[in-house]
Amino acid sequence: MFKKLASLLSIDMAIDLGTANSLVYVKDRGIIINEPSVVAVNNKTGQILAIGEEAKKMVGRTPAYISATRPLVSGVISDFEVTEQMLKYFIEKATTSSKKMFGLVSMPRVIIGIPCGVTEVERKAVRDAAKNAGARTVFLIEEEAGGNFIVDIGGGTTEVAVISLGGIVAFRSLRIAGDKLNDDIIQFAQKEYKLLIGERTAELIKINIGSAMPMKEKKEMAMRGRNLVTGLPEEVVIFNDDVQRALDRSVKQIIAAIKITIEETPPELLADVMTNGIYLAGGGSLLRGLDVLISKETKMPCKIIDDPLTAVVRGAGIALENIETLSEVMSKDEDGDVPY
Repeated sequence: MFKKLASLLSIDMAIDLGTANSLVYVKDRGIIINEPSVVAVNNKTGQILAIGEEAKKMVGRTPAYISATRPLVSGVISDFEVTEQMLKYFIEKATTSSKKMFGLVSMPRVIIGIPCGVTEVERKAVRDAAKNAGARTVFLIEEEAGGNFIVDIGGGTTEVAVISLGGIVAFRSLRIAGDKLNDDIIQFAQKEYKLLIGERTAELIKINIGSAMPMKEKKEMAMRGRNLVTGLPEEVVIFNDDVQRALDRSVKQIIAAIKITIEETPPELLADVMTNGIYLAGGGSLLRGLDVLISKETKMPCKIIDDPLTAVVRGAGIALENIETLSEVMSKDEDGDVPY
C-alpha cells in the first residue's frame, strides 16, 4: 500500500550527470534543467556558494579562498561531497518545480546515465550520491543511443559503442573529449604565443573557429590573455588553421578509438553499421568537419543526430517513460528496490 502511494506521488526523473553540463528530464514534462556542472565552494568554511549557471559565472573570477570547480572529471566523480550537493540542488529544483504544478510529491525515482567504462566503485559513488541527495530509488543506465554505432563526445569522455538488441556489443571509453580539446588550445597558446588564456576563452575559440580538418573558409578571432614573459595583458589574433593544428592529435585519437571499435564489431553487425552509418552525439560532435573526417577515415556515412547536446538525457527520458519495461537493462539499487 505504501509503495503504491509513493509511486502515485513520485516525480520520476532522468539525469545526465555530465562533466561539463547536467540535464534533468522529468516524466511527462521533458527536459526542465540544463545547467553547467560547476560548484563554487568557500574553501575556508566548506560552504557551497553557488551551483550551475551562477557558479560558472565565477570561474576564473574568484578570490583565492573561493574555488569554482567541476566535481566530475572524465565522466566520473572526483569530489563525492560536492557532487552530492550538486545532485541535491538539481533534484530539489526539479521537485520544487513539479510541486508547484502537481502539489505534494514524495522522494523521486531517478535514472542516471553513466559512461560505459566506469568501475563498480565509480558506479557505487554515483548511486550513493543520488541516494544521499534525496532519491528514493536509483537506476544506472550506460550511456548509449538507439543507433547501431554511436559516438558520444561529451565534456570529459568520448563513448564509442556498437549496440544490438538493447545491449552493447563492442565499446571504447576514451578520456579525450571537449575538455581535452579546450586544454589543447590552452597549451597551443602557451607554446606558440607565450600567452596564458583561461578555459572559457579556449572554449569560445573552439566553438567559434575550431575544426577537425582544414577548412576552405578562413576565420580569425582575438585571443586575450597574459603574456608569460612580460606578465602583462596581451591580445593575439589566432586563425582557424592554428586551432585545427592544436586539436589534431586529440581528434586523431578519437578516430583511432572508432576504428578499433569497428575492428571488434562482428561481421554480421558491421554490415548493418555500413548501411546505417555512424551517429554522433554530445557537444563535441559539433566541432566543424568532424563528421566529414570520420566518414572519410572509416569509409562509412556519418551523421550528427538532432540536438546532440541533449541526446543522453533524452535517451534516459525514454527509459524513464518505460521504466517498468526496461528495468532489466538498468542497474538497480543494491538494496534490491525495484520499480513499481
